[in-house]
Amino acid sequence: MTPRRNKAKVSPALLPFGRRFRRFREAKGWSQENLARRARDGEGVTPQYIGAIETGRTRCTREFTEAMDEILEADGELIALWDDLVKDAAFPVWFDWVSIEEMARALESWQTMLIHGLLQTPAYAAALLHGNTEAIEARLKRQEILVREDPPDCTFLMDEGVLYREVGGPEVMRDQLEHLLNPPSNRVTVQVVPSHGEHIGNVGSFTVATLEDLTEVAYVETVARGFTMGEVEDISEVRRALREIRSLALPVGQSADLIRRTVKERWT
Repeated sequence: MTPRRNKAKVSPALLPFGRRFRRFREAKGWSQENLARRARDGEGVTPQYIGAIETGRTRCTREFTEAMDEILEADGELIALWDDLVKDAAFPVWFDWVSIEEMARALESWQTMLIHGLLQTPAYAAALLHGNTEAIEARLKRQEILVREDPPDCTFLMDEGVLYREVGGPEVMRDQLEHLLNPPSNRVTVQVVPSHGEHIGNVGSFTVATLEDLTEVAYVETVARGFTMGEVEDISEVRRALREIRSLALPVGQSADLIRRTVKERWT
């Protein structure tokens, strides 16, 4: 499913916090890059993440805010604003998942029916999107995060049935499965989960993103649309499902063997 993109890109609750955050940064005479390098005890974050906080496009943790308050010498003002504005600010239903994907340090995905969009070949994507050029280009552009200088750590778990579900014909499937055997980054892990009807993952597909301040956001797919969630209780449930699914997954090597065998026996 293609994440639905809407005009609204910022949260009304997060925007005032971001504006004040930016004023403290500018008062120090620092660019977003300067501040980003000082974050997380010098380990740093990306300037894009600082920009997303300042423009209300993401929600940082209280721990991150406390560190920024000290670095920016805000005398507790940022912490107080976080408690007033950010603490209870839910990610709105229109929150743009693509921006979360771009900022993520790690992505963990479970797919019940199809190859994840970040791993789709152009032909596989074209078949799913019925030749919609704009949608195909948008999906393929998302994959650029896997080949950038510092890609996120990605774990893609998929139901075994995905390997057998024909999309676009045998040639498309063969190329697609062979693509899974040659991921674009050494930070990409692909594992197959043998099909079982009992585990909780059969409810539907989802992806969990871990941001640079260790905030977690989940993208969950439904028949109507995909939506994001960031509440602790929701993330806890998604994490519980992910742990159960992981426990059933074949090791990476066995997963690759199964994919090769499927290419040979079914799509060649």
